[in-house]
Amino acid sequence: MAEAVIKLGKKKKDTTFLDKVKEILPEGGNLNACLTCGACASGCPATGLADMDPRKFLRMAALGMDEEIAQSDWPWMCTMCMRCIYVCPMQIDIPQLIFNARALRPREERPKGILGSCDMALKNETTSAMGTTEEDFEFVIEDVLEEYQEAQPEFAEMEAPIDKEGAEFFLNQNSREPVTEPDELVPLWKILHLAGVDWTYGSKGWAGENYCMFLADNKDWEQITATSVNQANKLKVKTYLNTE
Repeated sequence: MAEAVIKLGKKKKDTTFLDKVKEILPEGGNLNACLTCGACASGCPATGLADMDPRKFLRMAALGMDEEIAQSDWPWMCTMCMRCIYVCPMQIDIPQLIFNARALRPREERPKGILGSCDMALKNETTSAMGTTEEDFEFVIEDVLEEYQEAQPEFAEMEAPIDKEGAEFFLNQNSREPVTEPDELVPLWKILHLAGVDWTYGSKGWAGENYCMFLADNKDWEQITATSVNQANKLKVKTYLNTE
C-alpha cells in the first residue's frame, strides 16, 4: 500500500511585494527587524481605520499577503506622515512600504479623487490640481493684491511677485486657495512683507501639492516636481519654499 503524503503550506511565490520593496530600499529597508512592539501603531493617526494599523500591515507584508494588501483601502488612508519611523526603535520605513503598496493596484482603480487631481495637475504647467491656467492665476494674484493695498494702507507697499528673477525664495501655493479662497493667500504675503523677505511665485509650477505622488505614480509625480524645479532654476531662485 502506498504511503500517504501530506504537504503543508503553499508553494513560495517567485516574487512577492515585500521582495520588490526590499530591492528598492537601502539595505532592504530593515523590514525584518520589526520587534512587533506596537510603537508605530500607538502613534499613527490612521490606526484603527479599516481594522488596520502599521504593525498589522507590516506583518501582512512579511507573510506575503500581497492580494490582501492590494485589496485593502488602508494604504490610501495613511498620510505617510513619517511618525511611525520616528517612534520605531528599529527605524523601519513603513511609509515607503505604503507607497509601494499603492502601486499594486492598476492606476485606473486607485481612488478617484486622487487620480482626478493628479490628471488635472498634468494638464497645465501651473501643476494646479484645480486646472488653473497661468493667466487665471496671475489675474487672481494681481486682483487680490490690489484690493488689499487699497483697503489697508499699511500694506500699500506689499508685493506678490510672479516670475521675479533672482529672488531668495520660490513660493508655492495650495491649488484651491486662488480658486475658492483667494483671501487666504494674503496672511502669508503679509508675513513675508513685514519680515522683508525677497520671494516670488512662478507662473509655472506654483501649485504646492503633488497628488501624483500620493497616487504612487512615479513618472507623473516626477513630472510635477520637475516643472516646479525647472521654473525655480530658470528664475535663479535660491530656495524652494514649500507651504504644503
